[in-house]
Amino acid sequence: MEPVDPTDLRIGARVKARRFAAGLSLEALAARSGVSRAAISRIERGEASPTAQLLGRLCAGLGIDLAWLFQVEADAPAPLARRADQPVWTDPGTGYTRRNLTPAGSTSPVRMIDVTLPPGARVIFDLPAADRVVDQQIYLLEGELERSLGEETWRLAPGDCLHIRLTGGSTFHNPGRVPARYVLALALVEAG
Repeated sequence: MEPVDPTDLRIGARVKARRFAAGLSLEALAARSGVSRAAISRIERGEASPTAQLLGRLCAGLGIDLAWLFQVEADAPAPLARRADQPVWTDPGTGYTRRNLTPAGSTSPVRMIDVTLPPGARVIFDLPAADRVVDQQIYLLEGELERSLGEETWRLAPGDCLHIRLTGGSTFHNPGRVPARYVLALALVEAG
């Protein structure tokens, strides 16, 4: 039997806690997210290493963004997040790595994430939750990045910053031969 990954356990516990807080059964979350009840159950028990796309669908069903799923809880908000304390997660499907930069327990509506997307990698996210809109700014540090929202695509070069509101499915794609590294700043806002 393979050892259980502590990151998978933490992700599972966060999904389960958000599901309970939203008053959703496994069946209800499955219906809202398009993820099977069995898959959700395995994720909640830490028995699966979900991909970013799958977690994105679960987060949409829970009415949160992926950044909030990875946010570190704390008894009291910390004003500083040391690099060694910033949680890092690698998507088993694409190899993309995300480092949560926002300090533990932060009450700020903004979440900051440092992302490295391997050459040729593509991460596709489904529609966000209907009652929330994700306000997103992307600042490209290194490499190349194509960011798509619906039918529109923007190609970013180092130093470029893109501000969009996610109102539909979206894609991150690295068309280059070197990793793309960028910083995301996200905030959830009410739809309307």
